[in-house]
Amino acid sequence: MDTTHPHTHDHHHALHGGDGQAEILDLDAEVLAGHTAAITAWLPLRAHPRHIVDLGCGTGAGTFALLDRFPEAHVTAVDASAEHLRRLHTKACAGGLRERVHTVQADLDEADWPDLGSPDLVWASASMHHMANPERALRTVRETLAPGGLFAVVELAGHPRFLPEDAPEERPGLEERVHAAADRLQARHLPYRGARWGPMLTAAGFTVEGERTLAVDIDGTGSEAVGRYALGILRRIRAAVTQELAPEDLTALDRLLDTEGPHSVLRRDDLNVRTRRTVWAARRT
Repeated sequence: MDTTHPHTHDHHHALHGGDGQAEILDLDAEVLAGHTAAITAWLPLRAHPRHIVDLGCGTGAGTFALLDRFPEAHVTAVDASAEHLRRLHTKACAGGLRERVHTVQADLDEADWPDLGSPDLVWASASMHHMANPERALRTVRETLAPGGLFAVVELAGHPRFLPEDAPEERPGLEERVHAAADRLQARHLPYRGARWGPMLTAAGFTVEGERTLAVDIDGTGSEAVGRYALGILRRIRAAVTQELAPEDLTALDRLLDTEGPHSVLRRDDLNVRTRRTVWAARRT
């Protein structure tokens, strides 16, 4: 869900940029906090890192998980969005972490990256697939890392699902059709979504030391955050797939998104968050 650079295509922008994205990133961090902590605990580190770079940091989900996991470390948080970095900075100040976070605004598709020092750990969560030239980015990360340093690439298997398969009652299977439409759009504009990062890391000169896939299945019963997370993601997808769905599906989707209506996703008691996250840990040897 984190971003590294803006996109101009309207449909793609509706899915990955613009208004509301920061709020979704904040909810993503809250809802998936346990899974993110599990990933940071799994990393095959030889020693606790002192300097970490978070590439495509968004509003700080990875940054704060890493600061919590490694209390002696400081993080350089890199993103193209000034709004995301402002939010991250505000959170760092509120949490007494200002001295441990340095923000850098940069478009990582530019040929010349800013000087990021020689970190012991580089973290890239849901950001590598946004790169126009990820092969070049991987090589740059390897050159940036300290010798023996670790690069962690984390990717989600698409947008999370929230509804039961037989929901809503009037249009069963709606969510899968909505996601299929979004997937078709993203396949055209994000060719590296779902990429095989292991071989790409090896080709860039890394030694891949681990790969792990975590199934996400979080019960959303009674969770206001899960309801708002579902609402935010489905709203963004709806803006992108208007022309891709049958009128009956659009009508049913709009009922779910109508926060004042009786069918609002916020009023459902059967939501859960379902997706997969895969992490690759690659060493600069």
